[in-house]
Amino acid sequence: MRLLLNILWLVVSGFWMFLGYMLAGALWCITIVGIPFGIASFRIGLFALWPFGRTVVVKPGAGVASGIGNVLWFIFSGLWLAIGHAVLGAILCITIIGIPLGLANFKLIPISLFPLGRDIVPADASHPALVTT
Repeated sequence: MRLLLNILWLVVSGFWMFLGYMLAGALWCITIVGIPFGIASFRIGLFALWPFGRTVVVKPGAGVASGIGNVLWFIFSGLWLAIGHAVLGAILCITIIGIPLGLANFKLIPISLFPLGRDIVPADASHPALVTT
């Protein structure tokens, strides 16, 4: 079932959001200071490309630097990527078949807004700090 959902997701939503994350990551990597943000964008972009079967967890060692970085990310990239997820989610929810994919888009909004201090793991991994996606 995951494979079918991922293939359908890739065609209708994942590829387009992947391109958005790759563009944001490339722009962040122009400066040396932005490289960690670019790497986070590439990581989330790969997750947005093939999300089913994986989940997001809070990194136990994330601290104040992640919080400050998330504020910068929110201003320059996160808000725009979250709007993309919201628009695609609303469009997909118009059709009955697209509702699960639309809901998955809505679940990706929190990580698109605040990706630093999070990690992506397989969904069946037992981790104490699981965050639903």
